Amino acid sequence: MSPVDSRLPRYAPGLRGFLGATFVLGVVGTAAVIAQAALIARLVAAVFRGGEGLAQQRETLVLLAGVVIVRAAVAWTQETTAARTAGRVRARLRSLLLRRSFDLGPAWIGERSSMLSRLATHGIDAIDPYVATYLPQLVLAVVAPVLVVVQIGMTDPLSAVIIVVTLPLIPLFGALVGWSTDQRLARQVEALQRLSHHFLDVLDGLPVLRAYRRGHAQRNTIAAATNEYRLATMSVLRLSFLSSFVLELTATLSVAVVAVAIGLRLDNDHLGFQSALFVLILVPEAYLPLRALGASFHTAAEGRAATIEVLDVLEASPSDTTATSPSPPAEPSAEEHAGLRVDNIAVTYVDRPHPAVTEVTLAVGPGELVALVAPSGTGKSTVIAAILGIVAIDAGTVTFDGRRLADTDREAWWRRIAWVPQRPALVAGTVADNITLGNAADDDSVLAVLNAAGGAELDPERVLGEGGSGLSAGQKQRVAVARALLRCTGGADLLLLDEPTEHLDRDNEATVLRAITALAHDPVTPRCVLMATHRPEAIAVADRVVRLDANPRDERADDHAASVG
Repeated sequence: MSPVDSRLPRYAPGLRGFLGATFVLGVVGTAAVIAQAALIARLVAAVFRGGEGLAQQRETLVLLAGVVIVRAAVAWTQETTAARTAGRVRARLRSLLLRRSFDLGPAWIGERSSMLSRLATHGIDAIDPYVATYLPQLVLAVVAPVLVVVQIGMTDPLSAVIIVVTLPLIPLFGALVGWSTDQRLARQVEALQRLSHHFLDVLDGLPVLRAYRRGHAQRNTIAAATNEYRLATMSVLRLSFLSSFVLELTATLSVAVVAVAIGLRLDNDHLGFQSALFVLILVPEAYLPLRALGASFHTAAEGRAATIEVLDVLEASPSDTTATSPSPPAEPSAEEHAGLRVDNIAVTYVDRPHPAVTEVTLAVGPGELVALVAPSGTGKSTVIAAILGIVAIDAGTVTFDGRRLADTDREAWWRRIAWVPQRPALVAGTVADNITLGNAADDDSVLAVLNAAGGAELDPERVLGEGGSGLSAGQKQRVAVARALLRCTGGADLLLLDEPTEHLDRDNEATVLRAITALAHDPVTPRCVLMATHRPEAIAVADRVVRLDANPRDERADDHAASVG
C-alpha cells in the first residue's frame, strides 16, 4: 500500500501546501538540532576540558537558549498546522463523500449503506492521525536523516559510514512489519464491515424480529461479530507493539556501534573530544525520524485504509442514466413535446443476470393520470427509478417537455419531480418537518396538504422518532403523499407515485386518490402523474392504464401507446 495516495491532493487542495510547509519546518528544525548539538559540545568541552566557567560561556548559553526557543517554535507551528490541516481535510472529505453519495443515487448506495455510514463517521475520523502525524513524519524521515548524516560526515566520516550502513535496517524491518500489518488491518476492516452490515440489518428488521419474538436470538450473533472485531483489533495492536520494539532495538544497537567506534578512536587520540561529543549527541537524531515514522505508521494505518476507501467512492462511476439505444427514437412532434416520454428504455442491475425491464415505452401528458400496472417484481419501481435518474439506463431515453434527461442537470431535474416511494423515508422531527422537507411552507399550507392526503387526525407538531417511528405504515404513507402534494404546489410538475395507497383503508385511499386526481386535472397548472399500483380503486381513477406483462398494452388505444417487448 502506497504511503500517500496520489489522488488525495486533488480532493484536499491545502495538503500540498501543508507538506511544503512541513518540509521547510523540517529543514529549520533539523538545522536547529544540529546547532544545538554543536553548542552543547562546545559548552561541555570548554567547561569540563578547558576549565572555563559558565560566565565565560555567556554568548554560547544565549545562543543555546535561542536555538531551544527556535526548536520549540518550530514544533508548536508544526503541531498547530498539522491539527488545523487534518481538521480541514477531514471536513472536506466528509463533505465530498456525502455529496458524491447523493450524486451516485440510492441505487448505488443500496448495498453499500453500512460501508458509507462507517466511512462518514468512524472512518473519516481515523484520518486525523494519518494527516496530522504520519504524513509530516514521512516528510521529516526524508529530510532530517540526510541533513544530519551530511553534518556528521563533515565531522567524522567513519561515523557517517556506519550510520549509512545501519540506517536502512529501520525502514527494511518497518516494511516487513508493515506488510504483515496491512494484512491484519484488512482483516480488521472486514470484521468491522461485517459487524456494521449485521448491526444495520438487525436494526432494519427489528420490528419483525420483535413481532416473532426472535430479537434475543441476534444477541449471540452480534456478540460473535463484535468479538471477531475485538480479536482483529488486538492482533493489530500486538503487532504494533512488537514493531516498535524491533525498531527501537535496531536504532539502539546502531547508536551503540557508533558510540563504541568513537570511544576507541577518542581513547587513541584519533578524534577530538568536542568533535566526538558533537557526533554522539547528533547520532540519535539520525535514527529518531525513522523510529517515529514506524511508531506513527500503526496509529495511522486505519486512517490510510479509510482514505483509500473514501477516494474510491469519490471516483466511483455514477449510475449512467443517459445511455441511449443504438437506434434512438425519432424526435417527437410539437404536441408530443409536452409531458413525460419514456422511449424503449432497458435497465439491468449489476448484481442480476437478467434485465429488470426491457424496451419500455410510455408517455404522460399534462393533466393526465396514468396507472402503471404489473405483477409484483416485474419492473414498476424500476421504471420509476429510471425516470428519477437513480438507476442506470442501458438503452433508450427519458424526456420531459422535450428535454432529455441526458441533457439535464440532475438537481434541476429533481426539482421538477415529486415522488412517493413504496417505503417513504421519514426523519426524526415533527410531522410538519417531514412534510416541508426541502420546501418552504407556512402552517396553513402544511395543514392543507395534510388534510388533502387524509391525515387530518395528525398533529403537524407531533414529534416523530428516527424513520418516522410513532406512526403506523398508513400514516407514514399519508405524510409522504402530503409531502409530494406540497412539492407540486411549490412548482414540481411531474408526480411519481409507487403504490401510494398500499397501506391505506378504503376511506383514506379514496381521499388520497381524490387529491392525486385533482392535482393532475388542475385547470390552471395541470401536472403529469404516473402511478405504479395494483389496487383496483387506484386503477379505476386513472385516465389510462399501462400494463407491464407478457402482452403489454395500453387500455386506451391512442397516440401515447405503451409497450414492453
